[in-house]
Amino acid sequence: MSFNNMADPRRQNKILRYKPPSTDTNPTLEDPTPDYMNLLGMIFSMCGLMLKLKWCAWIAVYCSFISFANSRSSEDTKQMMSSFMLSISAVVMSYLQNPQPMSPPW
Repeated sequence: MSFNNMADPRRQNKILRYKPPSTDTNPTLEDPTPDYMNLLGMIFSMCGLMLKLKWCAWIAVYCSFISFANSRSSEDTKQMMSSFMLSISAVVMSYLQNPQPMSPPW
């Protein structure tokens, strides 16, 4: 066992533990995906509500789920929950107006 330590070419004083860079010093390392998905969810839910397009409302729910899944626990949950509730209300209102199954958009 001691022979293995003698043949080890690594230098113990050069070994440093990895520390992930903090986003406080470098804000470009922060992932913008939840913010973009939150914005897209709000846009699609407004299109679903105003234009009564069911596929827009379902895309809004999908974007809200992605935004929620990719968010950090330290972020504000009020905005995310309002976006999620807006997308759910878009789906509900579009099906209350016309309860027929969704027709393909093409």
